[in-house]
Amino acid sequence: MVGRAVRRIMKMLFHPSKKKKGQTLVEYALILAFISVVAISVLLSLGEQIKGTYTKINSALASAQASH
Repeated sequence: MVGRAVRRIMKMLFHPSKKKKGQTLVEYALILAFISVVAISVLLSLGEQIKGTYTKINSALASAQASH
């Protein structure tokens, strides 16, 4: 069932019919909006962890530079 849905989506993305061009444009916009929402959600949820990691790296580089 999932494979059939994936094949249908791939067919719509790469072989749109002429009378469905407007519909395909809307589908592309919806896919782009969904990907954007997911990316923003991931970045917001992981933001503090990423910030902490970069802070540790920055501190390690600063101490390494100071010791030279």
